[in-house]
Amino acid sequence: MVSGASCVLAVAVGSPAFAQDASPSPTASAAPAPEDAPSIIVTGIRGSLQRNLDIKRAAPGVVDAISAEDIGKFPDPNVAASLQRLPGVSVQISGNRGEATGVTVRGFSGDFNETLYDGRHISTATGQRSVDFSTVGSDFVGQLSVYKTPDVSVSASAIGATIDIAFPKPFDHPGFHVAAAMSGSIQDRKGNVVPSGGLLVSKTFADDTIGILGDIAYSRHDTTTNHVFVNGWEGGYYAPCQLSGSTAATCNPGSTTSGLASDKQNVLGWFPQQAGAEQTTTRDERVDARLVLQWKPTDKLLLTVDDNFSSQVVQTNSYGYAAWFNMSSLTNVKLDKNGTTVDFNQPGTPMDMNAGIAHSLINTNQLGANLKYEATEHLKFDFDAAFAKSWLNPNGEIGNNSSDIGYGGILGANTGLAVTGNSSNTLPVLHDIGPSGNAGQFLNTSVIGSHVMVRQAQQNTDVVRQFHAKGTWEQENFKLQFGGSYTEDTFRLQASDTFTNNYWQAYAGYGTASGRTTGVALPSSIYGGTISTANFIPGYSGNLAPGILTYNPLAVYAYLQSLGNPQTTNVPGYNYGCCTGFTGALNLALSPSSVATIREKSWSAYVRGSFTTDIASMPFHFVSGLRYENTHLDTLALGQTPTALTTSTADPTLLTTVYANNGATNTIVAGSSYNYLLPSMDLKLELTPKLHLRLDGSRTLTRPGLSKLNPVLNVGSGQRVGALTATGGNPNLKPYLSDNFDAAAEWYYAPNSYFSVDFFLKHVSNFIVAGVQRQTINGVVDPTTGQLAQFAVSQNVNGPDATVRGVEIALQHVFGRSGFGFTANATFVGTNKPYDSSDISQSGFAVTGLANSANLVAFYDKHGFQARVAVNWRDSYLLQFGQNQNTGQFGAEPTFVNSQVQVDLSSSYDITKQVSVFGGITNINNSTYSTHGRFSNQLLDAYSYGRRFTFGARYHF
Repeated sequence: MVSGASCVLAVAVGSPAFAQDASPSPTASAAPAPEDAPSIIVTGIRGSLQRNLDIKRAAPGVVDAISAEDIGKFPDPNVAASLQRLPGVSVQISGNRGEATGVTVRGFSGDFNETLYDGRHISTATGQRSVDFSTVGSDFVGQLSVYKTPDVSVSASAIGATIDIAFPKPFDHPGFHVAAAMSGSIQDRKGNVVPSGGLLVSKTFADDTIGILGDIAYSRHDTTTNHVFVNGWEGGYYAPCQLSGSTAATCNPGSTTSGLASDKQNVLGWFPQQAGAEQTTTRDERVDARLVLQWKPTDKLLLTVDDNFSSQVVQTNSYGYAAWFNMSSLTNVKLDKNGTTVDFNQPGTPMDMNAGIAHSLINTNQLGANLKYEATEHLKFDFDAAFAKSWLNPNGEIGNNSSDIGYGGILGANTGLAVTGNSSNTLPVLHDIGPSGNAGQFLNTSVIGSHVMVRQAQQNTDVVRQFHAKGTWEQENFKLQFGGSYTEDTFRLQASDTFTNNYWQAYAGYGTASGRTTGVALPSSIYGGTISTANFIPGYSGNLAPGILTYNPLAVYAYLQSLGNPQTTNVPGYNYGCCTGFTGALNLALSPSSVATIREKSWSAYVRGSFTTDIASMPFHFVSGLRYENTHLDTLALGQTPTALTTSTADPTLLTTVYANNGATNTIVAGSSYNYLLPSMDLKLELTPKLHLRLDGSRTLTRPGLSKLNPVLNVGSGQRVGALTATGGNPNLKPYLSDNFDAAAEWYYAPNSYFSVDFFLKHVSNFIVAGVQRQTINGVVDPTTGQLAQFAVSQNVNGPDATVRGVEIALQHVFGRSGFGFTANATFVGTNKPYDSSDISQSGFAVTGLANSANLVAFYDKHGFQARVAVNWRDSYLLQFGQNQNTGQFGAEPTFVNSQVQVDLSSSYDITKQVSVFGGITNINNSTYSTHGRFSNQLLDAYSYGRRFTFGARYHF
């Protein structure tokens, strides 16, 4: 036995307990133990780190791994949270939930990374190739392998990295085994304990020729998050009369003789389109289940059949307030030196109170069969087939029920927004708020009336059919791998909403208290309490509105529907003329432009050779491969032709789109194809048994996200004055191509300890540019100006190229037998195409996701006690082009993420060899997640998602 840690017997040194062939490539596996000599595997933190080191050291390319510490004991509750401990890997946080939902590898996020389950593609109903890692439970995961340089026998379809998630199988560890865990967690702001738990059972029979494994896991997280937002900093030009201190006599929008005439708008500036605050409460429940059957009738044949199922339900209740602004309506404008509007007033501003219920159900099932056949001593084959399907809201669930109520009209105030500091520590402050400017009456329900009701139901399916055949010829120090694969991915989507039929504005207007003939006062029974805004975002200065009103949007719907059918009886407050066919029920209508079927078929073939020899008595490893990829794309979608815009009597900021032939649809069919050769080469020289040098070169590709391939130009039915938008996909998009180079040195200077430096360079072409252009569409006229309507059209095209370069530095050290140790790493990245915030001609292109980052994990592991503290830092970076509102004159405005540090703590104690207890604190430093626009004081989002405390017990046998 090894002091201070439980031990299990296994057939290979470095193989994680309960994980068979955890890395899909033999080159990434640890060296086998001597035949008939079972070895001891140390579990716990030190054992996991040693297995990770062994995989990294043995791989010919650049591979990092994370192994389970023991059966049913992965280091983190979330797969993405574990991945961020690796060099060059950072996570993308979901603000509302505070969960790590995605990863960025060497600056490349989302679709640039490919995630596999046991070497198979995953179906995802989100419309992206990237995987939402909050849907991937870490319960009973055996190992994560991150291929930063490609292995053509696995994939070459990721510019960032290929991430393979390996699950346990019964032959990993023959006999009868049970692993179970039960825990509870509580978020400090939410205040209630919610359960999680899992059970794994594995058994082999008939002299270990038949094995069966089953596991099931349930997890739940409840999170209450505070959020302050500005939904878009839009760029444009002010008239001088709008500026603070102006003595202009007139400044009236729409007047050709006023100071706002187009030839007088010459002062550059960015203004906040919408500003407010909200509190969201999210319930995230997930069930994962897996069943595996293995049959090994002879030593040369192994059949594995497995089925993986997951179901995740996320429901979010939100309450908030927001004010909407238009650039041409602002007065008393103050600008800083960059053109950011740091203060202003807008006469007659309404105030919306918001409440919403968002619901999402994603079910995924993957059924697969794998046959390994050893034809001869030197020749082996591997055949694999799988069918996977993912559903978003398969039962027609309504994904969003939201209701805006409030006051405006004669109660509109001279509201403005003051920006007094940086987005990393200062909140923008709404001033001159409340009915007629009386802030003390901000939450006075007696003056509040109905406004708009948005209901949306998105339904997607993603079906993936895949097959691969692999062969391996191996003799002495030479190995030849060859094979091919076929993957067919069919993505179908459609949405229904209350925009298509215009029912969303059936009772818009705020009611008689606001001096309007449309909109109705609401009964007191729909209102709940209020939410305090004191210390809303910890660490930030800036006062918010007095509070947030809570109410149930479904109760608002029920009351409005109870008023009767406005077509057969007079209903005071109904917005007559807005909604043809409205009979009182807030039904949804299918949005034709949302309907699309996208089918992608990919064929690939590869050959890969490797050998080992000596150069001056130094072992030299050479691997070279070539992969051929052929892709054919077919798309089918529905479109509508806009012919006019009409104004709303209920709300002067609303416009409704009129379509040709009473909204008749056109079928749009498109297709494209492409093929590429993708070479790779890996060189490794062992200067000494402890010092290794690596040199790697390759070409990889990343295909466009499926949702970007929709051929329809969509002009939404609900538009806003001064903020006309349209979106379009592009079925002719080509994949990104990247030429990649790595040069690394690794020093394995002591047991379970190493130091490494890796320089990398990626030259990427065919960048997909998410540009925004202002243009007219089909001669549609803007009724508020009498001129051709100028739409901000978002569309993707293949654009320029760019180079990304950087260095990864990693250190892992264990202090002898003391039980103490740490891992630390840092990544520094840069590009020849950075974003220039001062260049208003630059729109839609710069390399996103690039950020310097560093991680430190310090631990103690001895005498059955384990403790670990993890510190993760990521510097500020450009997340994307585009904001929640993006209608400015300078194209897609950028979104930057502010730098963030998060500290997590976990510990466990082995009561017996089979039973342990554990606990942990996530985000112990109460870190916030925030974003900003073009300049650092243009706050877009500030999220406070609090701390989470977890405690529980594990059992394994």
